[in-house]
Amino acid sequence: MNPSNINSTNINSFTELGVNSFFLDKLKERSISKPTAIQSLVIPRLLSGGKLVFRSATGTGKTFAYLLPALQQLAEGEGGSGGSAPAILICAPTLELCSQIKAEVDFLTTGFPKPAPSALLIGSVKIDKQIENLKRTKPVIIIGNPGRLLVLAKMGKLKFFGLRFLILDEADRLTAQECLDDTNGLLSLIERGANRRTENSELCLVACSATVGEKTSAKLGELFKTAEIIESADHEILRDRIEHWAIFSEKRRKVQTLRSLLSALKAKKSRVKALVFTSRGDEAGLLLSRLQYHHISAAGLFGKTGKKQVGSAERKTALDSFREGRVDVLISTDLAARGLDIPGITHVIALDVPADTDVYIHRCGRTGRAGKRGVMVTIGDETQMRLLASLEKKLKIRVLPKELYNGQVCVPPPVE
Repeated sequence: MNPSNINSTNINSFTELGVNSFFLDKLKERSISKPTAIQSLVIPRLLSGGKLVFRSATGTGKTFAYLLPALQQLAEGEGGSGGSAPAILICAPTLELCSQIKAEVDFLTTGFPKPAPSALLIGSVKIDKQIENLKRTKPVIIIGNPGRLLVLAKMGKLKFFGLRFLILDEADRLTAQECLDDTNGLLSLIERGANRRTENSELCLVACSATVGEKTSAKLGELFKTAEIIESADHEILRDRIEHWAIFSEKRRKVQTLRSLLSALKAKKSRVKALVFTSRGDEAGLLLSRLQYHHISAAGLFGKTGKKQVGSAERKTALDSFREGRVDVLISTDLAARGLDIPGITHVIALDVPADTDVYIHRCGRTGRAGKRGVMVTIGDETQMRLLASLEKKLKIRVLPKELYNGQVCVPPPVE
């Protein structure tokens, strides 16, 4: 692969990118008139077909960057008979992200010039219902997680000879250890299907994330071997629009520190919408219980609490409650929050420090979106503060030390 880092663009409208009038009207419904930097780079390339791996900060419009050209190509051409042979396949690592993408597909295809039914195929739904849905609705657009897509393909319920677009969203997570086998298995089947295609139906390949790079690209194998790699200057959001705080706390006092922080933030702001990260699902469940015990309006987005598996309906309820403002705090693990687009998050709060920069970048990306500013807060002990200092150097950000005093967030006094 040959990386291409392009950091500026003079494009001021979607018309200049080649987006047709139908989608221009759809964008107006969202009050979107000017493309983001990554959209300016990606949309014309994908309208011309080919293979592309692109990187841009979260909140910079990656979903529309690939959906607009894919759907426009679908509207203007042939491909994908529907049902078992879709035209567009979008793969993402979590059910929440898959559901979010499905909602955007539904929005963009409402009033579409040709029938474009879509289906959501995720592991938390009974497979018999999904098979029946494929037969009944014959979707030309399918969104799903790699595990369920692979199972359906091996059963012969999904075929890829008519595929025009393959899109891997959050590609770095799809090639991480927990998803890699399923992703590789799916890509292998798609490659076999692509080899049976006609000469006039080139398969367009897309992979994207906030942190996708050479390592991720290498794991994508032969299908993406000749793909172009681009990134936009939007990654400066990490430094320009997000303020980074560090609050020292011994491990045994972290929950109390979190409670004090939330109280101090609410005293200062009329509205606080905080996303709280912890690495493990069982810790997230315990944290949620303790916050709710102290009458803090909170919900949880994670796979299990203790020995109890948390179902997709419960996670959807938690996410909707947070999105719609019925709760002020959402507790999440890193995987569960991947790709979530929740407007208005004022603070991201981490109760541990990740081992690498990618996780920190994804956490930060939940705030500072759509031109707004945000705050990333890390609560940690002495060991974790040293890890945070290392991330600070690698990411070239400035982390401000803070402390809680008299119900306020303050700058600590200088050490004498």
